[in-house]
Amino acid sequence: MALSSEPTPGASTGTDTGALPPVLELSERARTWASTMRGHESGAVAHAHRELGPVVGPIQPLHREAREERERQQLAPGATLADGAGDRARPETPDPYRTCFERDRDRILHGATAFRRLAGKTQVFIFPDDHQRTRLTHALEVAQIAVAIARTLGLNESLAEAIALGHDCGHGPGGHASEDAFGPYLVEGFDHAVWGADVVLSPLNLCRQTLDGIRNHSWSRPAPSTPEGEVVSWADRIAYVCHDFEDAVSAGVLGLDALPTEVEQRCGSDRSAWIRAFIAAVIEGTAAAGHVAMSAEMAETLAAFRALNYERIYLRPESLRQGRAVVTVLQALVEHFAAHPDRIPSPTSGPGSEPGPLVAAVTYVAGMTDRFACVTAVQELDWNPADLPRGLDSRFSI
Repeated sequence: MALSSEPTPGASTGTDTGALPPVLELSERARTWASTMRGHESGAVAHAHRELGPVVGPIQPLHREAREERERQQLAPGATLADGAGDRARPETPDPYRTCFERDRDRILHGATAFRRLAGKTQVFIFPDDHQRTRLTHALEVAQIAVAIARTLGLNESLAEAIALGHDCGHGPGGHASEDAFGPYLVEGFDHAVWGADVVLSPLNLCRQTLDGIRNHSWSRPAPSTPEGEVVSWADRIAYVCHDFEDAVSAGVLGLDALPTEVEQRCGSDRSAWIRAFIAAVIEGTAAAGHVAMSAEMAETLAAFRALNYERIYLRPESLRQGRAVVTVLQALVEHFAAHPDRIPSPTSGPGSEPGPLVAAVTYVAGMTDRFACVTAVQELDWNPADLPRGLDSRFSI
């Protein structure tokens, strides 16, 4: 099907005259679309469509206070309850409609540039193809799993969703190799979970419980202080173990026959079945244990699955070579921008009492997407593109 050459409203026509093209040059579709920006024909009210939609009501708006009361009545004992504006570093006025954890979720979705940049950051394969996961799609999958578990257990699903969406916002370019790259430059080291909570997302003034869940979602960290944070820790592991294996099979890194026998026997042979089984295991395990946990047999199954991924995917020679290339590039960038802080567009400082050019350089480089880091290395350092990290197709194009 041929693409129309007709301009759309506000689009460039190739001649910069400073004025929009005459309306008569617009297609009927474009004129119809533009007309929806005006009020309804009656002039009294603007509707979503020409005709009135289905009748709704009578409506009694469920304001925040009423919804908080519903949480107190309906959520499980020990669930985290929303309360007014929330426990924030900087006091705020409560929202009339949204709970504090809903506001956190919305701030991450709309206000965190780091969340949007996850679309350009490595999950497993750097420079992924159109079908492979990125850190952004991973965060969305974690959120789905976390909400499914939290809802069924009677926990606060808005808090679980906020933690899940924000949990990887502290990741640097190139996956976990960036932690090895940045660690030597910071007294406290570089942990993407801590960095995400304490540096990247701190300007959003999120609730203490949300930041705690993000800071401690990694299993190498202390346990989160809320059951919702624990749910996200399990959801994160379930999501990446299952989808990283699926992506590796799709990419031809390994075959489906590499699936551990116990996974196929207990969970099934496809990603959807694996996730359903592991979600059920967390729900059943939590009901039996009285705290967020996975049933013992299925926890062993998930561990065997994860071990297979480490051996055959994450630690395969090509992954290790890619990781070394990432570290080399990122450290060169950090040292360059530390020596030339004037080259940082918006200098920022990291946590604690150690601001200055080195921490500002780490903060800047850690926020880069994979491609921007590589392009910057070529432009700022005259880096040989042949020496940059490469995707599975062995190409890098700037």
